[in-house]
Amino acid sequence: MEDFIKLAEEGNFSRAAQARNLSQPAFSRRIKALEEWVDATLIDRDTHRIALTPAGAAFRSVAEELLRRLALGRDEARALGAAQTSTLRFASTHALSVTFFPDWLRGFEEESELGPVSLIADHMAACERIMLEGTADMLLCHHHPSARHRLDEGNFRSVSLGDDQLIPVCVPDSCGTPLFPLPGKDGEFLPYLEFDEHSGMGRVLAASQLIERGGAQLRPVFRSHLASVLLRMARDGKGIAWAPMSLCASDLASGRLMKAAEGWDVPIEIRIFRPRQRRSTAVEAFWRRLPAAE
Repeated sequence: MEDFIKLAEEGNFSRAAQARNLSQPAFSRRIKALEEWVDATLIDRDTHRIALTPAGAAFRSVAEELLRRLALGRDEARALGAAQTSTLRFASTHALSVTFFPDWLRGFEEESELGPVSLIADHMAACERIMLEGTADMLLCHHHPSARHRLDEGNFRSVSLGDDQLIPVCVPDSCGTPLFPLPGKDGEFLPYLEFDEHSGMGRVLAASQLIERGGAQLRPVFRSHLASVLLRMARDGKGIAWAPMSLCASDLASGRLMKAAEGWDVPIEIRIFRPRQRRSTAVEAFWRRLPAAE
């Protein structure tokens, strides 16, 4: 099941096999064995990028739900056997793991000892998978009501922890004005450092339709799911990047970067998600210390 989900995410046998620490022939045999067990072709191998068949797309949601319920069942069994760990297991998108999580958690530790804490930092698509599989108890991420995500309200609940905003930044020119001012001119495209399909902030920016509505003249020159990497490229003068204020505030204060224009910000929330099913005693106690859940 985990091999199949990783292949669906990567769209490539070689990358998926590497991520699962398997040789490609062994990985392919396992996928084939799964298809034989399901008695249906799950993978369309005739396309340039590996894609799921309709049967594969339907089975993917079943596989993710099964893995998540297995993880939950395992935790419940541990609790009944008095062997459940007291560790708080967090997942977080990369940007928040650096800019938000340490100080936020320190505020709780100053009030009372939390016990063991673990953190997995990854891009949004991977964090969703981690939560669906039950590998983490809670997820910290940026959120926008228009942006799609896979943590549906029927199975997950969430709490808002604060506000942030995505802002377009670039280096200043010799006159102290943006080197790449938005929206650009017809026929003169501005270099664009864009989020890839794994990025939660990329989903937010796309859902806002800000670029399309504003008529920005952009030409993608670099893609990454890491806001920190896009920000580094922006500092080097490679183009415009949208970055969370929480990550680029020091660059703006120092003048190393500046807004590419006013009126191109996207308001976003910082939210924490958890499964609706009861978790460990430690998780439930921590959750009660948060603002009222929605």
